[in-house]
Amino acid sequence: MSMSFDFAGKTVFISGGTSGINLGIAQGFAAAGAKVFVISRSQDKVDAAVSSILAAGAEGADGRSTDVRDHDTVKSAFQACAERFGEIDVLISGAAGNFPAMANQISSNGFRSVLEIDVLGTHHVMTAAYPHLKKPGASVINISAPQALVPMAAQIHVCAAKAGVDMITKVLALEWGPEGIRINSVIPGPIENTEGMRRLAPGEDDMDRVSNSVPLRRNGQAEDIAHMCMFLSSEQASYVNGTIVPVDGGWYLGGVGNAIGDMLKAFDTAK
Repeated sequence: MSMSFDFAGKTVFISGGTSGINLGIAQGFAAAGAKVFVISRSQDKVDAAVSSILAAGAEGADGRSTDVRDHDTVKSAFQACAERFGEIDVLISGAAGNFPAMANQISSNGFRSVLEIDVLGTHHVMTAAYPHLKKPGASVINISAPQALVPMAAQIHVCAAKAGVDMITKVLALEWGPEGIRINSVIPGPIENTEGMRRLAPGEDDMDRVSNSVPLRRNGQAEDIAHMCMFLSSEQASYVNGTIVPVDGGWYLGGVGNAIGDMLKAFDTAK
């Protein structure tokens, strides 16, 4: 992991920071010397993540089992972080839910579940974090998805949810900007070795189809997303606010809808 960023003495809170892209982000900030606090629903995953974050070089690391759909427990997690590490310099909100389902087949509960995790959960994380954010100076980053930009078969719930997350980003950039808090969204493209890609492209042929649909002709790594989050949270990006930043090798320009949509429609037909 690159050490070109310096977050020594900074506190970074990461929702969903125990696996996949979000854990990669946590390890990136850890390698840059930050104190890192992570939450997710599984205490076992929290404990394992804290160990790996410390091993990556964090000044300190801690976490708590938290369901972002429960506002009270989210507030308790932020209070615990503040008591351990002080004001929060960087907030990454990355908890998300997904599964393939065509619009006519998805249940009301299934649709609601994804919106509760992504949209309601983001609202909970934002509002619970607010009293503990450094003012001015805090950087807030919502981890979005290509579905916010590109309509995709078998992803109506995620398209709606992530579009909502990006609008939360834009509204808070307006509301919190005067206090010196910057809010941006990062949209990861196809990132290798993540649960999301294993679900959406389960076979080797599927993964090849995805990488070939990226203009750069390769899939990304978790550290690509970590680097963007560190840049957006650095002084070099101090005038960047309310932006939606794809980090996807140009995937959203045309490849994503066809590559993933065709696979998910095939998945539905095979059921």
